[in-house]
Amino acid sequence: MKVYTSIPKTLKSHFHKELVKYSDETISGNLSKAWHHLERAHIIGQKYPYTHTLVHWKMLQFGFKIKSSKEVIGQIPRLFFGGVKSFVGKIPVGNPGGANVPPLKSFPIEKELQDIFNNAGA
Repeated sequence: MKVYTSIPKTLKSHFHKELVKYSDETISGNLSKAWHHLERAHIIGQKYPYTHTLVHWKMLQFGFKIKSSKEVIGQIPRLFFGGVKSFVGKIPVGNPGGANVPPLKSFPIEKELQDIFNNAGA
């Protein structure tokens, strides 16, 4: 069993870049673009407990911001179990992390993100 701990340096800058874009778009009021960057951060960081949990925390906060009870309720179990699943290497690859998708379903990874993973050796 592969145990994952922290995000590799080769991915960390990409993860943080998505969170910065999320913040910028949120401040600008572009909530759909903000969410898109949060989903991308989730896909990049979901293998690693801290980054996975951090994104679900931000998704929970976003749910409150947009007053979406579906998102808030959907994020609570993801917040508690996502990091644990990452730690033991049992994540649904490519899952964008929102309450609008099944939590255990894998999704194809868009080419740009796949290229990031390939170039990072992840």
